[in-house]
Amino acid sequence: MVRFLHSSDLHLAKPFGRFDELLRGRLHEARFSRIETLAETARKNDSRLILLAGDTFDAQTPPPQVVRQAIRAFAAETDIHWIILPGNHDSLAATELWDRMCREKPENVTLALEPEILQIEDGVSILPAPPQVRHPGRDLTEWMDTAETDPGTIRIGLAHGAVQDFGEEDALGIISPARAQAACLDYLALGDWHGKLNIGSKTWYSGTPESDSFKHGIRATALIVDIAGPGKDPVVEPVETGFFEWMNPRLDVQPGEDVASALEDIFPTANRRRDTLVEVEVTGRLTLGEQSLLRRACAEAADDFGYFASDFSGLAMEYDVSDIDDIDAAGALRVAAESLRADGEDPDRDIDARRISQRALGRLYAYAQEERE
Repeated sequence: MVRFLHSSDLHLAKPFGRFDELLRGRLHEARFSRIETLAETARKNDSRLILLAGDTFDAQTPPPQVVRQAIRAFAAETDIHWIILPGNHDSLAATELWDRMCREKPENVTLALEPEILQIEDGVSILPAPPQVRHPGRDLTEWMDTAETDPGTIRIGLAHGAVQDFGEEDALGIISPARAQAACLDYLALGDWHGKLNIGSKTWYSGTPESDSFKHGIRATALIVDIAGPGKDPVVEPVETGFFEWMNPRLDVQPGEDVASALEDIFPTANRRRDTLVEVEVTGRLTLGEQSLLRRACAEAADDFGYFASDFSGLAMEYDVSDIDDIDAAGALRVAAESLRADGEDPDRDIDARRISQRALGRLYAYAQEERE
């Protein structure tokens, strides 16, 4: 029997260029601190073995201090055996990086730098498929089919790449979804996809232990894997490991709703907001006045969060004569408002042009309200 923690895609030193300097620093530190979190998670689940399936570093040439500090962090977890595979971001083409890792790695770190069997303990073998370059152009796990291990050995594959087309450039490098069966693997630990995903009972992506985008919409996890013996199906338990939460909620609203309350209902509790990044997608229909109220509610809530953005492009406008009156009862502003309203309702104009007119009318309404205040 073997029990281990499967993780991947730490992406240490990921730049996060879209965010301000303060948040970038916090996101960097959150990723780095996952090394300790993964070790603690393994211990809590009675394991001392951690497999990192690629992209420990975000780039081929990470800052030297990040490499040294990562080595120190792995070394500090003295009771944990780390098996570290290169990925596509930190492939073997990064010779300076891996030469340094080989020179300075502590005794509790094994680097899986060759497609050869690693006997990590009696009756347990790791079969790694390290990428030589970012886009290898072939399935690097093929060698596992003919790799011979002693009878009664638990066989664990370790690889980094796509099992299906995730939009990667390297279509020829797609890993066979039948590899676990073809190579008699008891488990195939994969990295590359940043959300937890299983491809059959014996092939899993762990996902990143610390979320880094709004793409997946789930909490970051690692996988605790139990294999009772060769030929047995693994028992896989996802365990949350992330610090920041990335939310991309949809807020669907209709005229007459209490839009401020509806917005509040989709948010986490106040004490969690500093560690939450939010992109709200607003859909449905609202009057000009209700849209203005909702935008103000978003602006009021924004400072609670580590990051906040809202997208109103999917929100249609429900016209009310009183809203136009609120802009101006007569005169140039009234004429402009009526013109924008007509353009926003004109079926002969395409949807994008109508939405531009609707947004412009919403801005005009907001400016008129600000002037009155």
